[in-house]
Amino acid sequence: MEPKVGDVLIVDRQASVQFNGANALILRVISVSDRATYDGWAWVLGYVVDPVTGEATVRREVFVLRGGLRRAAPERRPMRKVER
Repeated sequence: MEPKVGDVLIVDRQASVQFNGANALILRVISVSDRATYDGWAWVLGYVVDPVTGEATVRREVFVLRGGLRRAAPERRPMRKVER
């Protein structure tokens, strides 16, 4: 898949061996580099998302195989009632 700004992706072993097992992460994309790389690979900059809270925890640039990226399932959070 071609990553785009705003995508929330699963980065695991399918994207690169360095993200195997406990090293897998969820990444919210903020930019995709146009640097020349190996065919099918990309430098992606984003924020690592905490899977429990959904909050961004750290900014990170990763080198990944585009074909190994997957979109994270959209999280369904209950709506909060706003008191007026």
